[in-house]
Amino acid sequence: MSTLFVTATGTEIGKTLVTAALCRELRAAGRPVRALKPVLSGYDPAALAESDPGVLLASLGEAVTEQAVAAITPWRFAAPLSPDMAAAREGRRLDLAEIVAFCRAAEGDPLLVEGIGGAMVPLNEAHTVLDWIAALEAPALVVAGSYLGTISHTLTTLAAMRGRGVEVAGLVISESPESPVPPAETAETIARHAGPLSIAILPRLPAGPEPWRTAPPLAATLGLLSD
Repeated sequence: MSTLFVTATGTEIGKTLVTAALCRELRAAGRPVRALKPVLSGYDPAALAESDPGVLLASLGEAVTEQAVAAITPWRFAAPLSPDMAAAREGRRLDLAEIVAFCRAAEGDPLLVEGIGGAMVPLNEAHTVLDWIAALEAPALVVAGSYLGTISHTLTTLAAMRGRGVEVAGLVISESPESPVPPAETAETIARHAGPLSIAILPRLPAGPEPWRTAPPLAATLGLLSD
């Protein structure tokens, strides 16, 4: 695994939890790993440890400081909105080429790039997260929930990504607080319609400050440790 882009079918699905769990697992396997969360909305500098980059830094065993957060998340916006809207509230605009260049400059060791929101979330007036993934030419790991409606959302996301020529490295079903059926059943249904696809299930984890520490071996299940 070189660079892997972690995206999702929507927001608040579990991208950061999955990315942090992968960082922990790769480190435990003796693999070097880096992580980026280039774009973040809803950022509160008074809550660094609870922020997405704070969680990623902790999973990498690094100190959570303002400087460390800025190094992996240079585009931070206060409003909890889509990145294009959040940037506009501050008189700013995200530039796709700049974001892609930032990610490429960090390539080397296995690199996890966590996106923002779902795969079709707008970055600016012309580009979405999917454009970012395609421009980076990296395989993507899709995180989906197990809520009612997730099957359609997941299959639509997979179709959109494949239609752009993006390689889908796998799918993680992150168990939602309210699931109409067990996540394994959701995974089986998606698998029947999605074609060949590695799927892992992330169950609801015990409450605590660092739930990613108790996640099952996602990287091993998805075959990300095979190379």
